[in-house]
Amino acid sequence: MLDSLSAWLQTVPAGVVYAVIFTLVFAEDALFFGFVVPGETVVIIGGVLASQGRIELAVLIPVVVVAAIVGDSVGYEIGKQIGPRLFSSRLLRDRQGGVAKGQEMLVRRGRTAVFFGRFTAFFRAMMPAMAGASRMPYRQFLPANAAGGIVWGTATVLLGYFVGTAYERVASLIGRGLAVAVAVVALAAFVVWRVRRRRGERDALSDAAD
Repeated sequence: MLDSLSAWLQTVPAGVVYAVIFTLVFAEDALFFGFVVPGETVVIIGGVLASQGRIELAVLIPVVVVAAIVGDSVGYEIGKQIGPRLFSSRLLRDRQGGVAKGQEMLVRRGRTAVFFGRFTAFFRAMMPAMAGASRMPYRQFLPANAAGGIVWGTATVLLGYFVGTAYERVASLIGRGLAVAVAVVALAAFVVWRVRRRRGERDALSDAAD
């Protein structure tokens, strides 16, 4: 699915690319769409497209940041209105452990939990709704949400941008075939790094819950 999406985005006008990325990042936070297509992956694809000159980096970063902040705000309101029903729904039946940890983090950490939740796939989708359900005042939620959206959005776009730039530089020096091999190795290293980071995040969450 992601390969098809990436290939399709290569063929459409820049305005469509921005709209698709905005929609998917927004939907991840507001409608919990991240369980299907993680917003982080789509943003990285956008960064790669920016490195290729298909879209503008200076436009992409604000698009991602605004989508993240607005999507979180909608997710907060959904949690405020239907939080208990949402957390007991079929969608989250197998994720009750994560829900319990997130709720405990909010009680103990408050705005810090909102900020750092942005950097974990599950909590990026669920933390805003948890904050709303916990009745955290929006005036406290918004600054932490905005700070997380700015840092996460900018860093993730730049990750995709520099990965794409590195690929193009290697390709110009040693040819496309070897460049593809280098890109595969780099992607594998990135996946290993992500897995280790997620394990570290789970350990940190476990420690916070103790």
